[in-house]
Amino acid sequence: MLTIQSEPFGKTPDGDDVVSYSLTNRNGVRVGLINLGATVTAVNVPDKNGKVANVTLGFNDLDGYLANAPYFGGTCGRYSNRIAKGQFTLDGETYQLATNNDPSHLHGGKVGFNKRVWQHEKVESADHVGVKFTYVSPDGEENYPGQLTVHVTYSLNDANELKIDYEATTDKATVLNLTNHCYWNLAGGEQATIVDNELTLMCDKYLPVDEAGIPIGELAAVAGTPMDFITPHKIGERITEPVNGNGGYDHCWVVNGKIGELRPAAKVVEPQSGRVMEILTTEPGIQFYTGNFLAGTPETGNAVKHGALCLEAQHFPDSPNQPEFPTTVLKPGEVYKQTTVHRFSVVGK
Repeated sequence: MLTIQSEPFGKTPDGDDVVSYSLTNRNGVRVGLINLGATVTAVNVPDKNGKVANVTLGFNDLDGYLANAPYFGGTCGRYSNRIAKGQFTLDGETYQLATNNDPSHLHGGKVGFNKRVWQHEKVESADHVGVKFTYVSPDGEENYPGQLTVHVTYSLNDANELKIDYEATTDKATVLNLTNHCYWNLAGGEQATIVDNELTLMCDKYLPVDEAGIPIGELAAVAGTPMDFITPHKIGERITEPVNGNGGYDHCWVVNGKIGELRPAAKVVEPQSGRVMEILTTEPGIQFYTGNFLAGTPETGNAVKHGALCLEAQHFPDSPNQPEFPTTVLKPGEVYKQTTVHRFSVVGK
């Protein structure tokens, strides 16, 4: 039976109420959400023996999410990932954004969408339960142009699918690139790192980057490189080899298939627990990050380096400055839409 429950999660320093939601399906899968940052706080799924455990990193209290330097589970925007030097030009006007990941702009700036308090409402139907989060970003917030209205809807069904639907409109031309920043450890805490996880990426190409993590402009073939996950590879097999990965992977891959169509992008298998996560998306790219800056401290949820992985479906980094990339410009009268699905299952029962 699909259920949805909510309860108070505290108040922000400004006095805004934070509410926690719990979505549950008949298989025992439970998804936790809060309206601070439209954030995923937990995803509890069974292993091959039926043991249920949380497979995403998070914090135990509101204070952790108010700080949340790693962006655990949050909705990143207006522009997720990086913009070179925090600058872009749109309709002849140049905008200077915060360079909060010096020398680049990262995940929307100093106070991105993951730190904002969103409006929220339950979504219930015969085949899914969910929460619709809404945020109105005023013109000039973090120096982005246009008043932007964003809806992010999380839903869970009995096929063990966590679906994220995004929709946005603006009253002035702006740039937009939304994603979710969950950190996954499918071992549910039984394994300290994700290096033995087997990863498949349905991606023939990736984006080489410079020392600041900015794409250099080419779509490079993965064949014959450490970036080749067309067939399954253990993540740790070549983890020290990527160029400019800060000791691991932190790159955007180009998802095979037609942009705008929901299609497979990634698959992760955790061999000990048998848990499997498949990701389908309408987006052109997927950022694969191996938790290279997790430090085993309370600020990083006590997770160690490579203690979790991120697979962030999104547009390409620095697209506003690279016109050959799929556009991230949103104009008045247009509707931004994207969908990403996380499907959980097991092998080896």
